[in-house]
Amino acid sequence: MTSTFFSGRTARSVLAAALLAAATAASAQTQTLLNVSYDVAREFYKDINAAFVPYYKKQTGKDIKIDQAHGGSSAQARAVNDGLDADVVTFNTTTDIEFLAGNGIVAKDWAKRFPNDASPTTSTMLFLVRKGNPKGIKDWDDLVKPGVQVVVVNPKTGGNGRYAYLAAWGYVRENGGTDAQAAEFVKKLYANVPVLGKGGRDATSIFLQRNTGDVLITFESEVISVEREFGKGRVDAIHPSTSIIAENPVAVVERTVAKKGTAEAAKAYLNFLYTDEAQEIAAQHALRPRSAAVLQKHADLFKPIKQYTVAKYFGSLGEAQKVHFNDGGQFDKLYTVK
Repeated sequence: MTSTFFSGRTARSVLAAALLAAATAASAQTQTLLNVSYDVAREFYKDINAAFVPYYKKQTGKDIKIDQAHGGSSAQARAVNDGLDADVVTFNTTTDIEFLAGNGIVAKDWAKRFPNDASPTTSTMLFLVRKGNPKGIKDWDDLVKPGVQVVVVNPKTGGNGRYAYLAAWGYVRENGGTDAQAAEFVKKLYANVPVLGKGGRDATSIFLQRNTGDVLITFESEVISVEREFGKGRVDAIHPSTSIIAENPVAVVERTVAKKGTAEAAKAYLNFLYTDEAQEIAAQHALRPRSAAVLQKHADLFKPIKQYTVAKYFGSLGEAQKVHFNDGGQFDKLYTVK
């Protein structure tokens, strides 16, 4: 009887140990990647991740899990710099990745590691106005009129805000104005800004949840997010006469993948963004795909708009950062904190 008791207990112990070992092995086989990204891309990457998991399983036979973290692009870059273990970063401004490259956290040649200067999608800056456009806003000139309140992201904390600032500046230059005239125009625009958002989603919340402002300057992709989160009919999208090309760069965080052994999975994740499947998901989120075929398929969504590159008037985002957004730069001279 004693022998039977011990043999039963031993069998149960062996079974428990086997189950634990199996669970541990399964857990070890499931790699987890952390994608640290900008504020308004959360819904896009939620859909990308849902598509990538079965894609990766089919390609490699391995299970994978993707975690997301979102906030103002520059704030996210600083968090990664300070130790947040991102496997990949997917930002909306190259300067935030250059910042990490300068500190040895991503590769120096990160922009050459993936196609299109490591930017699988682009966007541009549009205006969101209240339904029916009660203030009759059609172009950048309307944003500096008395009585028009503009909601925009702080260019010191988010790429969304930097592109809005540069787009406003570039509007003047595109119409034959000088840098001095552009500076005066931008100063008038920010005089109409009652509060700066920390990131794109924060700015949207200020505009819609706090009901502040007449117009929100934000990425084209945010139109879709607003309709999904707040319901259709809340806003109208206004395409100005000109706007800036905003690249959405990506990079593997070498510091993290070396520590976690996730380099191949991280590279596969970012390469997936260039596939037809991912490019179609991008289009559905109003991110302009690099694929000409997918872009043409969604011509009704991506309306023609005269676009110009950052390089045309600012040299590069890095140079724009030094001149306009670093402490003591043009933005600090033009904007008075309210």
